[in-house]
Amino acid sequence: MVLIGLAANFFVFGVESATIAMPSVEIITALVLSAVMLLINHTWLMTTTELTRLKYNMHATPEEWAASKYGKDDVSQEGVQELERRHNAHNNATENTVHFVLLSLLVCIVSPAALMAQVWFLSFAIGRLGHTFSYLSGRDGLRGIFMSVSLISLYGLSSYLLLSLVVSTHP
Repeated sequence: MVLIGLAANFFVFGVESATIAMPSVEIITALVLSAVMLLINHTWLMTTTELTRLKYNMHATPEEWAASKYGKDDVSQEGVQELERRHNAHNNATENTVHFVLLSLLVCIVSPAALMAQVWFLSFAIGRLGHTFSYLSGRDGLRGIFMSVSLISLYGLSSYLLLSLVVSTHP
């Protein structure tokens, strides 16, 4: 995955020496679209988690459990597993998004090729949406593919940053 991101940057997008500057409109547009898709993903995860709690009569806080006619012992094993699936998907999304935010903000200010930023930003967001769909629907093979898409995007962003520090476009 590292080599795919590295090769795409070097041979497809081209790497320019890092020059700190305001990002172009094309790059900001790609970042905004990615952010909206990631917000949709987050909302999807939050909503499905709450719907799973409702479906299986589970609660999030001790106060909610105390006010309920159900106890933790009343929850089926299936309910526990489905809630755990959603929590794991949410944690995974959050962990990956932290790296995306840091890398994408750095990429924005090093004057990258707009196409590179657009591809890696949008691929990451699409990868995360696909990962969520696959995770929640129990499609492990598809989940692995979408996980790879988002990881290649992260490696693409990070390798571009590293290459931009060592590549000189000046004579």
